[in-house]
Amino acid sequence: MSYLLIDIEVTEPLPTISLAETETGMGLIVRRKKKPIGFIMRALPARSTVTSRELAATIAQKFSNRLVEEGIREELAPKPKLLTTPSLTVAICTKDRTDNLNRCLQSLLKIRADSENKNSWWNILVVDNAPSDDRTRELVESLEEVNYVLEPKPGLNFARNQALNTATGEFLAFIDDDVVVDSQWLNGWLEAWSTHPDAGGFTGLVLPYELATEAQILFESRTGWNFRRGFNRVRYEPDYPNNPNNYLYPCGTGVFGVGCNMAFRREILLQIGGFDEALDTGKPLPGGGDHDIFYRVIRAGYPLIYEPSYLVFHQHRQEYKQLRHQHWTWGLSFMAFATKAYQTDPEKRLQWLRLIRWWFKELFRQLLKSLLGRYIAPPNLILAELWGSVVGLFGEYSRSQHRIEKIRKQYQ
Repeated sequence: MSYLLIDIEVTEPLPTISLAETETGMGLIVRRKKKPIGFIMRALPARSTVTSRELAATIAQKFSNRLVEEGIREELAPKPKLLTTPSLTVAICTKDRTDNLNRCLQSLLKIRADSENKNSWWNILVVDNAPSDDRTRELVESLEEVNYVLEPKPGLNFARNQALNTATGEFLAFIDDDVVVDSQWLNGWLEAWSTHPDAGGFTGLVLPYELATEAQILFESRTGWNFRRGFNRVRYEPDYPNNPNNYLYPCGTGVFGVGCNMAFRREILLQIGGFDEALDTGKPLPGGGDHDIFYRVIRAGYPLIYEPSYLVFHQHRQEYKQLRHQHWTWGLSFMAFATKAYQTDPEKRLQWLRLIRWWFKELFRQLLKSLLGRYIAPPNLILAELWGSVVGLFGEYSRSQHRIEKIRKQYQ
């Protein structure tokens, strides 16, 4: 099973789409004047053909209101003027994934090469996290416009803090090594910053790099990384009264974004103490660090901006076994973060208790629907996330703190 992934620009003639014998659907990234306005996934028989007229009808049905809104906004909304451009360091924290890293770096370097002034106000930093060989260093040394730093302590948040201490930019953007940045990624961040210069952090849209396996299609069909985010810019205030789940805000940090595509004002990260190194440690707790930093930035009084044009393409897990483990780590990591936040933020404890109750109630609801055949995710995926949540709730954060202290002592 695989889906053909296609980029559609609505201001240009629409193509006729023909599926190959091995393709059983399509994923459409719909843009207007290079800006993403929607994403469609549709299962189709192999060797299907979708004519340009049928494609136009589908886009009109799904996105007609959005197209009108974008046209009006373009006509009426003044374009922000960039009097000055802030300096930016783009950090990629990586471990033993040189091929992925090279693909990611090439997408960034293409943005630089395509720019008339080479964007001298931003730079690229690779943080090599506890590598087992010299391949990452050798790759970076072969690229003149990329900087390298080693972080020997294993763990993503160790690497992120190394980036924080090494970076020279006023802003610090983090992308994962398994993403490819969109050609408009930098412009999307600049537009979000220029209209919200007071923001403490920014997150962006994440779309699939490929839909080549059943696991990738299932992941994207269920939620992808865009559930409750979508294709409209959102400003999240420290106090956000318009949130439909206001009684849980800002504890439901999944609404803000994901760690594979985020940026922050560097001085704010330094003020709040950087990243919590007991989260996002790699095995056995490979997550929670992004939720934690979003929460701490907004609890420190700074807005967060979600910008869909700040877009990356992520290579989802290719195998079902990997996907099931990812669901386990989602539950484990979020509950480890939640227990930490409950312990350290007494003012929000009631909201955290409500969120934890909602979390388990929602997973049980999904499980029941799945058992009845009414939910896209199979029961074992939901059970993995449920069991991971139980383990995370009962002591995973404190266990991780002890593990991290041992690592620190080893590298003193």
